Amino acid sequence: MKLPALHSLGELAGSEPVVIIDTREQEPLSFARLKTQAGTLTTGDYSVAGLESLFAVERKSISDLIGCCMGQNRERFERELHRLRGFRFKRLLIVGTEAQIQEGKYYANIKPQAVMATLGAFEARYDLPVVFKPSPELAAAQIERWSFWFASEMVEVVNDLWRGSAAPNIRTG
Repeated sequence: MKLPALHSLGELAGSEPVVIIDTREQEPLSFARLKTQAGTLTTGDYSVAGLESLFAVERKSISDLIGCCMGQNRERFERELHRLRGFRFKRLLIVGTEAQIQEGKYYANIKPQAVMATLGAFEARYDLPVVFKPSPELAAAQIERWSFWFASEMVEVVNDLWRGSAAPNIRTG
């Protein structure tokens, strides 16, 4: 007996994921390879359709990041990062370079060392890898790679379950 829901999952192997762009994203990235759709995400700026409770990318420009390292913005941002802790795949993607921060190429009264220390604390406190990409195009390409490979891994997990194989331990949020 084949269950309809599980039978249709086999069709996922040949399809590509769809990137969900949060409707509140002020300047969404442009994606060259994968399809996108707008959606309201509970956390993060980008996710994958059907995997919104497992996959989240929080994107920041250098100026946004600097603002999130100070005052009340920091408290709000840390609440966002805290919500990311439950995701299987999560990243803080910064559009810019470490050199821009270390050279103080931003308009704020916070030292570069404090910004870098804050990022280190966020990585450790929230188990959150921080990734820098120097341009929006490279940032979008990185999200596409993460989306594709994460979705592919999830299809493999489902296939393993379908075949009765031992599946890896997955957290569902």
